[in-house]
Amino acid sequence: MRVDKEAQIIDDIMEKIISKSIKPGEKLPSENRLSQDYDVPRMTARKALTTLEDRGYIYSKQGTGRFLKDASRPIQLHLTGKTSFTEKMKQAGYHLTTENMYCEPIAYDQKIYGILQANEAETVFNIGRLRYIDEEPIAIHQSFVREAKFLDIATEGQGILSMFAYYRSQGYTSFTSNQSYLSTSFPTSDEQKLLSCSSMVPLIVVESECVDVPSQDVLEYTKILYRSDKFKYDITMK
Repeated sequence: MRVDKEAQIIDDIMEKIISKSIKPGEKLPSENRLSQDYDVPRMTARKALTTLEDRGYIYSKQGTGRFLKDASRPIQLHLTGKTSFTEKMKQAGYHLTTENMYCEPIAYDQKIYGILQANEAETVFNIGRLRYIDEEPIAIHQSFVREAKFLDIATEGQGILSMFAYYRSQGYTSFTSNQSYLSTSFPTSDEQKLLSCSSMVPLIVVESECVDVPSQDVLEYTKILYRSDKFKYDITMK
């Protein structure tokens, strides 16, 4: 059976990373050394190291070599529950900051309009926020709301950092979600720039809706993109 030497190099280095045989900051073997050890062309060794770099495990210093990155502490995130992302992060003691990127109307989308129970003639706004933990971008939050439900959202939406806080200012105090969906995707070029990640870092996509408990009205449809390499996900039902 033909052995994929590139995959073998990657697997062997990953095994050393996991077993801590290679320490953070330690220099990895050079392309020349790997090509000799595995009896492969230098290009094969280079591709293996580039893949590890794209996945976020190692980094390059020009003229010096490649080194193992420091292991960052995973951010624990409970994906269920009735507490906002802002409140979850503050309760966990993380230094969270939020940037409001835009508040703009969207083109008609059957799925989003259906969830919001909006007709085609209505205007739905998308409020996008970029979340930072310790000044590092870790998530993109998109909230879709009906203008008919929040008449001043076109102007007020430009300053919203927490949707739950905004809803409370509008008289809503109790929230729930009837359905939540979890999937994965790879970041687009725009998402890579916003989240400072490579195309090889998967994103965890969480889609849900925010429902006002007393009236059971759907207040928003939410789509959140999390950097998968920055979180430890808690899916325990509480």
